[in-house]
Amino acid sequence: MKEQRRKERRRRFVAAALVTVLLPPAARAADLMSGAKARGTLRIAVEGTYPPFSFKDPNSGQLTGYDVEVGRLVAAGLKLAPQFVLTEWSAILPAVSSGKVDAAISQVIITPERERAFDFSVPYTYSRFQLIVRKNERATYRSLDDLKGRKLGVRAGSVFEQRARGVKGIEVKRYPAVPENLQDLAFGRIDASLDGSLMVGYLLKHSALPIKAGPQVGEEARIGVAIRKGNPQLKAAVDKILDDARADGTLRRLSLKWLGVDASSATRAPGAP
Repeated sequence: MKEQRRKERRRRFVAAALVTVLLPPAARAADLMSGAKARGTLRIAVEGTYPPFSFKDPNSGQLTGYDVEVGRLVAAGLKLAPQFVLTEWSAILPAVSSGKVDAAISQVIITPERERAFDFSVPYTYSRFQLIVRKNERATYRSLDDLKGRKLGVRAGSVFEQRARGVKGIEVKRYPAVPENLQDLAFGRIDASLDGSLMVGYLLKHSALPIKAGPQVGEEARIGVAIRKGNPQLKAAVDKILDDARADGTLRRLSLKWLGVDASSATRAPGAP
Protein backbone atom coordinates (compact mmCIF):
# COMPACT_ATOMS: atom_id res chain seq x y z
CA MET A 1 0.00 0.00 0.00
CA LYS A 2 2.80 2.42 0.91
CA GLU A 3 4.61 1.58 -2.30
CA GLN A 4 1.45 2.30 -4.32
CA ARG A 5 1.05 5.69 -2.59
CA ARG A 6 4.68 6.56 -3.34
CA LYS A 7 4.20 5.65 -6.99
CA GLU A 8 1.02 7.72 -7.17
CA ARG A 9 2.78 10.76 -5.65
CA ARG A 10 5.65 10.34 -8.10
CA ARG A 11 3.24 10.09 -11.03
CA ARG A 12 1.46 13.29 -9.98
CA PHE A 13 4.77 15.11 -9.53
CA VAL A 14 5.98 14.12 -13.00
CA ALA A 15 2.63 15.07 -14.54
CA ALA A 16 2.71 18.49 -12.88
CA ALA A 17 6.28 19.07 -14.06
CA LEU A 18 5.35 18.18 -17.62
CA VAL A 19 2.39 20.52 -17.57
CA THR A 20 4.64 23.37 -16.40
CA VAL A 21 7.20 22.71 -19.11
CA LEU A 22 4.64 22.32 -21.89
CA LEU A 23 2.52 25.35 -20.98
CA PRO A 24 2.84 28.18 -23.50
CA PRO A 25 4.53 31.36 -22.19
CA ALA A 26 1.22 33.21 -21.86
CA ALA A 27 -0.13 30.51 -19.55
CA ARG A 28 2.99 30.60 -17.39
CA ALA A 29 2.67 34.39 -17.22
CA ALA A 30 -0.90 34.03 -16.03
CA ASP A 31 0.32 31.70 -13.28
CA LEU A 32 2.88 34.26 -12.11
CA MET A 33 0.32 37.04 -12.11
CA SER A 34 -2.28 34.86 -10.41
CA GLY A 35 0.23 33.95 -7.71
CA ALA A 36 0.86 37.62 -6.98
CA LYS A 37 -2.89 38.32 -7.01
CA ALA A 38 -3.51 35.42 -4.64
CA ARG A 39 -0.91 36.79 -2.20
CA GLY A 40 -2.06 40.34 -2.73
CA THR A 41 1.56 41.45 -2.93
CA LEU A 42 4.24 42.10 -5.52
CA ARG A 43 7.59 40.82 -4.25
CA ILE A 44 10.28 43.30 -5.30
CA ALA A 45 14.02 42.81 -4.86
CA VAL A 46 15.95 45.94 -3.83
CA GLU A 47 19.40 46.43 -2.33
CA GLY A 48 18.39 48.67 0.54
CA THR A 49 21.95 50.00 0.88
CA TYR A 50 22.17 52.06 -2.32
CA PRO A 51 21.14 55.70 -1.82
CA PRO A 52 19.33 57.51 -3.32
CA PHE A 53 17.66 54.48 -4.92
CA SER A 54 16.89 52.18 -1.99
CA PHE A 55 18.06 52.73 1.57
CA LYS A 56 16.79 53.04 5.12
CA ASP A 57 16.01 56.56 6.25
CA PRO A 58 18.41 57.31 9.13
CA ASN A 59 15.68 59.09 11.09
CA SER A 60 12.69 56.78 10.65
CA GLY A 61 14.46 53.52 9.79
CA GLN A 62 11.95 53.06 6.95
CA LEU A 63 12.95 51.86 3.50
CA THR A 64 12.87 54.72 1.03
CA GLY A 65 14.41 56.00 -2.19
CA TYR A 66 13.75 56.43 -5.89
CA ASP A 67 13.50 52.72 -6.77
CA VAL A 68 11.33 52.13 -3.71
CA GLU A 69 8.86 54.76 -4.91
CA VAL A 70 8.92 53.32 -8.43
CA GLY A 71 8.22 49.90 -6.88
CA ARG A 72 5.25 51.28 -4.99
CA LEU A 73 4.02 52.92 -8.20
CA VAL A 74 4.20 49.63 -10.12
CA ALA A 75 2.56 47.63 -7.34
CA ALA A 76 -0.26 50.15 -7.02
CA GLY A 77 -0.84 50.00 -10.79
CA LEU A 78 -1.21 46.23 -10.47
CA LYS A 79 -3.55 46.72 -7.49
CA LEU A 80 -1.07 44.91 -5.22
CA ALA A 81 0.81 45.83 -2.07
CA PRO A 82 4.59 46.13 -2.52
CA GLN A 83 6.66 43.61 -0.57
CA PHE A 84 10.30 44.70 -0.67
CA VAL A 85 12.89 41.96 -0.29
CA LEU A 86 16.31 43.31 0.74
CA THR A 87 18.91 41.49 -1.34
CA GLU A 88 22.64 41.93 -1.92
CA TRP A 89 23.28 43.06 -5.46
CA SER A 90 24.99 39.83 -6.55
CA ALA A 91 21.88 37.86 -5.54
CA ILE A 92 19.22 40.13 -7.06
CA LEU A 93 18.93 38.60 -10.53
CA PRO A 94 19.23 35.03 -9.20
CA ALA A 95 16.29 35.88 -6.90
CA VAL A 96 14.25 36.84 -9.97
CA SER A 97 15.12 33.72 -11.96
CA SER A 98 14.48 31.40 -9.00
CA GLY A 99 11.05 32.88 -8.27
CA LYS A 100 12.02 34.20 -4.85
CA VAL A 101 10.76 37.59 -6.04
CA ASP A 102 8.43 38.68 -8.83
CA ALA A 103 10.62 41.50 -10.07
CA ALA A 104 13.78 43.47 -9.38
CA ILE A 105 13.57 47.26 -9.22
CA SER A 106 17.11 48.07 -8.21
CA GLN A 107 18.86 50.05 -10.95
CA VAL A 108 19.24 46.92 -13.09
CA ILE A 109 21.01 47.99 -16.29
CA ILE A 110 19.60 46.40 -19.44
CA THR A 111 22.25 44.57 -21.48
CA PRO A 112 21.97 42.13 -24.39
CA GLU A 113 23.27 39.32 -22.16
CA ARG A 114 20.67 40.01 -19.48
CA GLU A 115 17.89 40.29 -22.06
CA ARG A 116 18.62 36.73 -23.11
CA ALA A 117 18.00 35.55 -19.54
CA PHE A 118 15.29 37.96 -18.32
CA ASP A 119 12.41 40.06 -19.56
CA PHE A 120 12.77 43.80 -18.98
CA SER A 121 10.21 46.54 -18.81
CA VAL A 122 10.58 49.69 -20.85
CA PRO A 123 13.39 51.77 -19.28
CA TYR A 124 12.26 53.98 -16.42
CA THR A 125 15.68 55.60 -15.87
CA TYR A 126 18.68 56.53 -18.01
CA SER A 127 22.15 56.98 -16.59
CA ARG A 128 25.86 56.89 -17.49
CA PHE A 129 28.93 55.02 -16.29
CA GLN A 130 31.06 57.32 -14.12
CA LEU A 131 34.26 57.13 -12.09
CA ILE A 132 34.50 58.33 -8.50
CA VAL A 133 37.89 59.44 -7.18
CA ARG A 134 39.37 61.03 -4.06
CA LYS A 135 39.21 64.81 -3.76
CA ASN A 136 42.99 65.06 -3.66
CA GLU A 137 43.50 62.78 -6.66
CA ARG A 138 46.21 64.17 -8.94
CA ALA A 139 46.07 61.54 -11.67
CA THR A 140 43.99 62.37 -14.74
CA TYR A 141 41.60 59.59 -15.78
CA ARG A 142 39.89 60.11 -19.12
CA SER A 143 38.84 56.50 -19.65
CA LEU A 144 39.09 53.09 -18.02
CA ASP A 145 42.31 52.50 -19.94
CA ASP A 146 43.96 55.13 -17.75
CA LEU A 147 43.35 52.87 -14.73
CA LYS A 148 45.65 50.10 -15.95
CA GLY A 149 47.95 49.12 -13.12
CA ARG A 150 45.57 50.62 -10.54
CA LYS A 151 42.81 49.31 -8.27
CA LEU A 152 39.18 49.91 -9.22
CA GLY A 153 36.25 49.19 -6.88
CA VAL A 154 32.96 47.83 -8.23
CA ARG A 155 29.79 46.20 -6.94
CA ALA A 156 30.08 42.42 -7.19
CA GLY A 157 28.13 40.96 -10.11
CA SER A 158 27.33 44.35 -11.62
CA VAL A 159 27.68 45.59 -15.18
CA PHE A 160 30.34 47.90 -13.76
CA GLU A 161 32.39 44.86 -12.80
CA GLN A 162 31.95 43.35 -16.26
CA ARG A 163 33.06 46.60 -17.89
CA ALA A 164 36.11 46.89 -15.61
CA ARG A 165 37.18 43.30 -16.25
CA GLY A 166 37.02 43.99 -19.97
CA VAL A 167 40.10 46.22 -19.64
CA LYS A 168 43.27 44.21 -19.12
CA GLY A 169 45.61 45.58 -16.50
CA ILE A 170 43.01 46.93 -14.08
CA GLU A 171 43.01 45.31 -10.64
CA VAL A 172 39.31 44.89 -9.92
CA LYS A 173 38.15 44.75 -6.30
CA ARG A 174 34.59 43.51 -5.71
CA TYR A 175 32.27 44.81 -2.98
CA PRO A 176 28.82 43.60 -1.85
CA ALA A 177 27.52 47.16 -1.51
CA VAL A 178 28.45 50.78 -2.16
CA PRO A 179 29.38 51.98 1.36
CA GLU A 180 32.35 49.64 1.72
CA ASN A 181 33.48 50.53 -1.78
CA LEU A 182 33.56 54.26 -1.12
CA GLN A 183 35.10 53.95 2.31
CA ASP A 184 38.01 52.02 0.83
CA LEU A 185 38.35 54.70 -1.84
CA ALA A 186 38.45 57.48 0.77
CA PHE A 187 41.14 55.64 2.76
CA GLY A 188 43.27 54.94 -0.30
CA ARG A 189 42.76 51.19 -0.48
CA ILE A 190 41.56 51.56 -4.08
CA ASP A 191 42.30 54.26 -6.64
CA ALA A 192 38.80 54.80 -8.04
CA SER A 193 35.28 53.43 -8.07
CA LEU A 194 32.96 52.84 -11.02
CA ASP A 195 29.20 53.32 -10.71
CA GLY A 196 26.21 55.12 -12.20
CA SER A 197 26.32 58.88 -12.76
CA LEU A 198 23.04 59.41 -10.91
CA MET A 199 24.40 57.87 -7.72
CA VAL A 200 27.61 59.89 -8.06
CA GLY A 201 25.68 63.15 -8.23
CA TYR A 202 23.76 62.24 -5.08
CA LEU A 203 26.93 61.36 -3.19
CA LEU A 204 28.54 64.69 -3.91
CA LYS A 205 25.66 66.38 -2.11
CA HIS A 206 25.18 63.99 0.79
CA SER A 207 28.44 62.21 1.57
CA ALA A 208 31.01 63.54 4.02
CA LEU A 209 33.70 61.34 2.47
CA PRO A 210 36.57 63.12 0.66
CA ILE A 211 35.50 61.99 -2.81
CA LYS A 212 34.53 63.68 -6.08
CA ALA A 213 33.13 62.85 -9.48
CA GLY A 214 35.50 61.57 -12.11
CA PRO A 215 34.86 61.41 -15.86
CA GLN A 216 31.91 59.65 -17.44
CA VAL A 217 33.09 56.57 -19.30
CA GLY A 218 31.15 54.43 -21.74
CA GLU A 219 27.73 54.67 -23.27
CA GLU A 220 24.30 55.51 -21.92
CA ALA A 221 22.83 52.97 -19.50
CA ARG A 222 19.14 51.99 -19.70
CA ILE A 223 17.55 50.82 -16.45
CA GLY A 224 14.39 48.70 -16.32
CA VAL A 225 12.33 46.35 -14.17
CA ALA A 226 13.72 42.81 -14.42
CA ILE A 227 11.14 40.01 -14.65
CA ARG A 228 11.54 36.25 -14.98
CA LYS A 229 11.66 35.20 -18.63
CA GLY A 230 8.37 34.13 -20.22
CA ASN A 231 5.87 36.37 -18.41
CA PRO A 232 4.52 38.66 -21.15
CA GLN A 233 1.33 39.60 -19.30
CA LEU A 234 3.25 40.92 -16.29
CA LYS A 235 5.74 42.70 -18.54
CA ALA A 236 2.96 44.32 -20.58
CA ALA A 237 1.20 45.51 -17.43
CA VAL A 238 4.41 46.96 -15.97
CA ASP A 239 5.25 48.62 -19.31
CA LYS A 240 1.86 50.35 -19.39
CA ILE A 241 2.22 51.57 -15.81
CA LEU A 242 5.66 53.05 -16.55
CA ASP A 243 4.61 54.54 -19.89
CA ASP A 244 1.62 56.21 -18.23
CA ALA A 245 3.83 57.48 -15.40
CA ARG A 246 6.22 58.98 -17.94
CA ALA A 247 3.39 60.55 -19.93
CA ASP A 248 1.73 62.18 -16.91
CA GLY A 249 5.03 63.43 -15.45
CA THR A 250 5.15 61.10 -12.44
CA LEU A 251 8.55 59.62 -13.34
CA ARG A 252 9.95 63.08 -13.96
CA ARG A 253 8.69 64.25 -10.57
CA LEU A 254 10.19 61.26 -8.75
CA SER A 255 13.46 61.68 -10.62
CA LEU A 256 13.74 65.35 -9.71
CA LYS A 257 12.83 64.59 -6.09
CA TRP A 258 15.47 61.92 -5.54
CA LEU A 259 18.12 62.56 -8.19
CA GLY A 260 17.93 66.30 -8.72
CA VAL A 261 17.67 65.81 -12.49
CA ASP A 262 15.14 64.43 -14.93
CA ALA A 263 16.54 61.01 -15.84
CA SER A 264 13.22 59.62 -17.05
CA SER A 265 14.11 59.82 -20.74
CA ALA A 266 17.22 59.32 -22.84
CA THR A 267 17.38 62.90 -24.09
CA ARG A 268 17.35 64.25 -20.54
CA ALA A 269 19.76 61.78 -18.95
CA PRO A 270 22.81 63.33 -17.28
CA GLY A 271 25.58 63.59 -19.83
CA ALA A 272 23.28 62.89 -22.76
CA PRO A 273 24.25 64.66 -25.98
